[in-house]
Amino acid sequence: MKEYKIAVVNSSSFGKKFPRHLAELKEIGELNFFVFDPEISGKVLAQELQGYNIIISSVTPFFTKEFFDNKDELLLISRHGIGYNNIDLKAAEKHNTIVSIVPPLVERDAVAEHNVSNLLNVMRKISESAQEVKEDRWEERAKFVGHTLFNKTVGVIGVGNIGSCVAEIVRLGFRCDVLAYDPYKSKLDLDRFGAKKVDSLEELLPQCDVVCLCASLNAENKYMIGESEVALMKDGVYISNSARGALVDESAIVKGLESEKIAGYACDVLEVEPGRSDHPYLKYKNVSMTPHTGAYTYECLEGMGDKCVADVKNIVDGKLPDCTVQSFSKYIK
Repeated sequence: MKEYKIAVVNSSSFGKKFPRHLAELKEIGELNFFVFDPEISGKVLAQELQGYNIIISSVTPFFTKEFFDNKDELLLISRHGIGYNNIDLKAAEKHNTIVSIVPPLVERDAVAEHNVSNLLNVMRKISESAQEVKEDRWEERAKFVGHTLFNKTVGVIGVGNIGSCVAEIVRLGFRCDVLAYDPYKSKLDLDRFGAKKVDSLEELLPQCDVVCLCASLNAENKYMIGESEVALMKDGVYISNSARGALVDESAIVKGLESEKIAGYACDVLEVEPGRSDHPYLKYKNVSMTPHTGAYTYECLEGMGDKCVADVKNIVDGKLPDCTVQSFSKYIK
């Protein structure tokens, strides 16, 4: 009988709220938790994880070609999430490692809800005004006049599972006019969610009072919002990013905040995580930064954990897990 060693890597939530997930994995094999520097080299990461043939991973560290070139047998990387930009898929396939993700629908409602909630927090200055109450300055409430989301023009960039839900929330809940940019979606796809398709950022950005970033990160769209894109936006635009930090050039966002071109920035993600108290965004009161907690609801975390446990059980049983990123199954029974 094959021995299984399972590593849970850089996850701050797996098994914390639903310990039954840990109990089920311990019935399969040895289980250990690891926390690595997000920038750890592939070779060192492989050395640290020698002997572990199943990994449940967060958004970091990066499983690079160097990692796979130095790693012993690895059957599975099960992402505790929907993104996989931290995994070199070609190297994984060459190494006969299956990569699987959580079905996007599991995170859809929670992350979309967070995108809009964080946006409202900035637009209505909720955290700022709540802090004033704690400091016994109730009477200074006139400083906290914000903007409503109702009836605004909202641009949604990336209209997959989460972006489509954001579009539905702002259109149906706040009577917004929704413009959508997604080169992979047809007009018919976007019509289903009440969003109007535009063909470029140059067309979308000048029209929007609010921009919601919901795209997955890939080589083509890294830093898709830079200084030139911010310059195209309306004065006083609000931006909410619940997708990936590297979709924006952070220095361009800082310049936009400094010039007041950007009226507020709500972000749940950074290019380099974890963020620290000296991050440039935090100089500005009109920034709401949360620690990548878009999926952190009990309902969502239960579903994510169930999926990762099911992935491990499938591998042990010689079956291909659901939602594998690769299309191959050459070593599944």
